[in-house]
Amino acid sequence: MTYDAIIIGGGACGLMCAVQAGMRGRRTLVLERNDRPGAKILISGGGRCNYTNLYTSAANFISANPSFAQHALTQWTVADTIRFFEQNGISGKEKTLGQLFPISNKAKDVVDVFVKLIQEKHQQIRLNSKVISVVKMANGHFDVSYEYEGRIQRTSADSVVMACGGLPVAKLGASDFAMRTARQFGLDVVPTAPALVPLTITGKDASWFSALSGNSVYCRVYNERASFEENILFTHWGLSGPAILQLSSYWRPGESIVIDLLPNQAIDELIKRERQAGGARMVGQLLGDFYSRRLVESLGKFLPVATKIASLSKADARRIDDTIHRFTVTPAGDKGYDKAEVMRGGVATHELVPQTLEAKRVAGLYFGGEGVDVTGWLGGYNFQWAWASGYAIAQHI
Repeated sequence: MTYDAIIIGGGACGLMCAVQAGMRGRRTLVLERNDRPGAKILISGGGRCNYTNLYTSAANFISANPSFAQHALTQWTVADTIRFFEQNGISGKEKTLGQLFPISNKAKDVVDVFVKLIQEKHQQIRLNSKVISVVKMANGHFDVSYEYEGRIQRTSADSVVMACGGLPVAKLGASDFAMRTARQFGLDVVPTAPALVPLTITGKDASWFSALSGNSVYCRVYNERASFEENILFTHWGLSGPAILQLSSYWRPGESIVIDLLPNQAIDELIKRERQAGGARMVGQLLGDFYSRRLVESLGKFLPVATKIASLSKADARRIDDTIHRFTVTPAGDKGYDKAEVMRGGVATHELVPQTLEAKRVAGLYFGGEGVDVTGWLGGYNFQWAWASGYAIAQHI
């Protein structure tokens, strides 16, 4: 059987691409190495699938070319995503910061939409199929070899869509196949790294963080590249939580990050008010207005928590201000691809036509989703990029 396009990867980008191509009357074959489509969709958002973000713009993405994502995002907007899912029985509910989840809270419902539409549009999807090679033939067609049920199969098409994701979560079949294929065809690849990933603390400070495991605090976390204000979570091995995951995409090994433990108030003003009221309370009691007892006790390593506020010296007050508003940490590393939400880097955007995501130097070869050097923030942005890039590609295969 011949196809207009072979789509490698049955995740968010690949499924959307197959459905949208089918709506244009095109015939596609999706090759997915897992035993079910949408494996990463199913575990996203704790199994609830934060499928877009109401505030998506190109500013929410990291790339060597910050404006690149805008070309696809304007072709398939957040409104298009919402309409698409509503037309297929999924209404969204907004949680924090524009994050949209299915009302059912079931990621499976999102995958089921694509399974149904792929069947309706007469597209083919073959599971348990590990692609081995992509070769461009002298006649301009692509020959794709893949392993299926222990045997090597071959098929061909006019176009190939690399929608096979990146390196995070190996147990779901993650691989560098998209990047390897790009290099095979002479395309540049931006070096990759885990993104939206917890950070680790080792050495003399490790036990301090470990003792706070389970404590969550609303903070502003920042470095010279970015700043995010959300919860952080202390863990046995370091730091996690939304603010840390966000900043991790902008962090590089060896660098420090700064944590403002009280971002919406000034601790020096609070101390001044306490003094005006007599200053009878201890520093620890003031901190207890904002933090758990365990965190206050742990801050006693740095601060005079057992000192009456009226008795604080100017040096003590400065130390409290510095510690609360400029708590500086130098992570040892990150938890790696298996704990990362996404991958930073990928196929270089200067190799792709922005409007179509076709390789400029290899006609008929397309790259979409996570394998491209476009990495979204936490909160549904990466799904919006996947839908948009899948749609944009589908208009041209």
